[in-house]
Parts: sequence; structure tokens; C-alpha cells
Amino acid sequence: MWPLIKYVPKKTNLRFVSVAIPMAFVSAVLVIGSLVSIFTQGFNLGVDFRGGTILEVRAAAPISTERLGETIRSLGIGDVTVQNIADNPNAAFVRFETPDDSDPARLVDQVKTEVRAAFPGAEFPRTEVVGARVSAELLFGGLTALGLALLLIMAYIWFRFEWQFGLGAILSLAHDVILTLGLFSVLQIEFNLVIVAALLTIIGYSINDSVVVFDRVRENLRKYKKMPLRELIDLSTNETLSRTIITGVTALMALTSLFLFGGEALEGFSIALIFGIIVGTYSSVYVGTPVILLWGVKRGESQEVIAPNGKQARGTP
Repeated sequence: MWPLIKYVPKKTNLRFVSVAIPMAFVSAVLVIGSLVSIFTQGFNLGVDFRGGTILEVRAAAPISTERLGETIRSLGIGDVTVQNIADNPNAAFVRFETPDDSDPARLVDQVKTEVRAAFPGAEFPRTEVVGARVSAELLFGGLTALGLALLLIMAYIWFRFEWQFGLGAILSLAHDVILTLGLFSVLQIEFNLVIVAALLTIIGYSINDSVVVFDRVRENLRKYKKMPLRELIDLSTNETLSRTIITGVTALMALTSLFLFGGEALEGFSIALIFGIIVGTYSSVYVGTPVILLWGVKRGESQEVIAPNGKQARGTP
């Protein structure tokens, strides 16, 4: 067993609900700030969404990504991304933006000439030019994938649990996605298709964490029929806390290694996942479950609606 696991408390009694209102205020401020940045400052769109060129470079000796990037940037090309191919240090992928006032074919020939001068014998087995129209289609497809994922997950939670759980899940997912997008907008980190993949991964992780908490809440609703809902939510969250800590810390350890050693091409991907896992864990406690507390839920075989104070709500048998 991993020796650090023994330091994770097996049983906790933290009062999460008692600070739900301050945490809701913090979340609202962060979401509003993220939306303001998204609609005013926008994103630093990468080659995938702005159009550009992808080159595969192969040389007789190992390729230095720093030197290759500097060689291409010397032509006055601003956005350049270089990534080594894992199983072949003598090969690399290069992505660079094509300025609007330049001829893509001529620019590619200039880049190849400069690379051959810096890396004698370099070959280019793959060349792809992404036009503005294709970039717009990729952006639309990426946003469509995010929206469809949110709708399908909401439908699943609604079917699996109750509408209160479905609403809590969709608010939690929207919270995580907006804050992650806000991070990329505020810091102007390059936003490309890899980041869209990271956002879809964040959605999957966040909903998995929410389902674990929701499932324990539903189980305890049947087990503790007279317990006030505030106490029951605290109990359920504490019972799943050790699992959440172990899963989150393990994922963060792997992603930190990816951030430190994955290179420039995977930097944005690892940043998105690290941030997304942190806010996803937070939202499952302080965004998803408070919705259940606000509206109350059905409990037991009688299907009576239990209000937050533990009493039977009006209009129920």
C-alpha cells in the first residue's frame, strides 16, 4: 500500500453545509469574473482555431525543440509550437500560425529552408495547412461537443436520481467549465483542440465525483429517515471524503509530472486538468449538493418531500 494513505483520516465530521452560503458567494464572484473576461478579453486561440500549418520534421540527429522553435520564429512567425515525438527523438511536430497577408505555400517553403539550414538533412514527411474555414468548423465542433456532453450528463443524472440532483449536477459542471475557460481567458494561455479534450475530461471527472456524493446522499436518505437534510448532506460528504482525497491527489500527482516533463505542447492540457480537478472536487461539495438542500428531496418508500429542516414539506401526504 502507498504509505501516505495511512495519513488520510478514515472518519471525519466536517461541517460543509455551515459554510455553503459563503462558498456560494465565492463561486458566484468567480463565475461572473470568468464570464466578463471571456466576453471582453476572449481567448488566445491556437493554430487549430485560427488556421495555420502543421509540419512533421525528421532529422539525422536528435532535434532540440527550443532550437527548432527559435529557428522558425526568426521568420517573424509569432505563434509556434514544437513537440518531440515520444518514440523518436529525431522527429518533431511543428505548428505555426499563417499570417493573413502571407501566402501559405510560400511561407511553408521558407520554413523548410530555414529548418534545413539549422538541421542539415531534415525531411518533412507530413505537411498540413489548416484554413480559416476549417478552423471555424473545428471551433464550432468543439463547442458543440461541450454543449452536447453537458446535456447528456444532465439527462443521465435526472434519470438516475431526481430532478434536484440533475439540476445540481448541471450547475456543478457549468461552474467547472466556466471557471476553467475563465482561467485560460485571464492568463491568455493558448486555447486549442487539446484544451477542448481537457474540458471534456474535466466534465467526466466532475460528474464522477458528483455521482459518488449523490449516490451516498440517496443511500442515506433511505437509511436515516428522520435525520435533518443538512446533517445528512454533511454525513454523506464526510463518508466519501477519503475516497475523494485519494482519487484527486493521485490524479494531481500524475498531472503535475505531465506539466513538468510533458513539454510545451502538453502544458495547456495539464494546466486545464489540474485546475479542473481542483474546482471539480470543490463544486461537487459546494455547488451540487446545496441545490438538494434548497429544494428538498423525496425520502423513503412513502416518497415524502423532506425540507431542509427535516420536517415534512407542505402539500405532501
